[in-house]
Amino acid sequence: MTTTSQKLNFLADIILQGRTDDDVRLALKPKHEKAQQRFPGGSECNTEAITSRWQYIGDSVASESIYNGENLEVYKSNIENCIGTVKIPVGVAGPLRVNGTFANGDYLLPLATTEAALVASYNRGAAVISKAGGCSAVLFSEGVTRSPGFVFKTMGEMISFSHWILMQKEILTEVAAKTTKHGRLQDVRLAAEGNHLYLLCDFSTADASGQNMVTIATQAICEYIIEHTPVSPEYWYVEANASGDKKATVQSFTTVRGKKVSVEVVIPDKVIQKYLHTTTERMVDYWRMSAIGGVMTGTMGVQGHYANGLAALFIACGQDAACVAEAAVGITRFERQSDDSLYASATLPNIIIGTVGGGTKLPSQQASLEIMRLAGIGKSRAFAEVCAGTALAGEISIIGSLSAGDFTRAHEGLARQR
Repeated sequence: MTTTSQKLNFLADIILQGRTDDDVRLALKPKHEKAQQRFPGGSECNTEAITSRWQYIGDSVASESIYNGENLEVYKSNIENCIGTVKIPVGVAGPLRVNGTFANGDYLLPLATTEAALVASYNRGAAVISKAGGCSAVLFSEGVTRSPGFVFKTMGEMISFSHWILMQKEILTEVAAKTTKHGRLQDVRLAAEGNHLYLLCDFSTADASGQNMVTIATQAICEYIIEHTPVSPEYWYVEANASGDKKATVQSFTTVRGKKVSVEVVIPDKVIQKYLHTTTERMVDYWRMSAIGGVMTGTMGVQGHYANGLAALFIACGQDAACVAEAAVGITRFERQSDDSLYASATLPNIIIGTVGGGTKLPSQQASLEIMRLAGIGKSRAFAEVCAGTALAGEISIIGSLSAGDFTRAHEGLARQR
């Protein structure tokens, strides 16, 4: 991670403004004075606990903005050290027509964001897709992985352990089943590096996103292994960072994390001209150049801004917002058809979402899922297909705007000048 000398000199001038080198060194030294009194944290979300935390903070102006004395008990299983709530505006885009293997109909899209122009852009993309008859959506695969790691003295021990593990699939499945009514161990894969062994445990998680579910099940699996293995590791960890959890990885395109969905739509050129003010040819030209730009800069996949729509949809619907790091990996493809229509597709291999558990049970978030008719049991697969359709709507709209040359003007009008 290098920095140019020009930037270093610029930063040095800022850091040293009004200070000497000794001042900076002193500022960076560890301080061993007694720390402040401990923050009155905990999982309580009652008025007494929250009031005591604000007394510690001592900022009445901030208190009025973040906490107004309301009963926040409903949040107690979702937060620690609670001091209130942060309000994010929620807008609705759509309806988006999805003709999927699980989602079938017209869906409103609740989007929580502070970025002006975002809802308008996704609304336009959804309208274009719907004008073309909707997007087709297929869920190809699903599963969530946890990757415990085991370290041995030698590779020989690791190989013996690996052979033993491969004979334990059935019993490990039974062990995992005792920890959850809804999850199931689907497969166990192995990856070795020297005397390190990564155990890739693939689970189905029903309608939950399943992060905690698979962690608890994997812990039970590891404890069984350690108790019964004929070759004991030196040490082990329940997660060894090979699962792709909350990060963009190359393995996204060889496996699945959450749900893998592809969506496609064919848009007539006259619809593109009327609603996007450009042409199929120019949009395909832009897609080609942007794909090369992504390759040149080493992006994971080929896409413009999946994270925009997914983050807004995730926050509104009670998903783990950090999972956007992996969910926003994928491939957008545009092709010009013989009749000048636009073929547009998006494939997202890591849509890790749920319609039960986690933040989905909170009042506002559940209401957002209800708006979509996707709250509760049996709805997660449909929700994943709608998420993919939302991503495609965003791609169509932003590429249309850039192709038409009105991208900057739209942001000026909807964000800065409004």
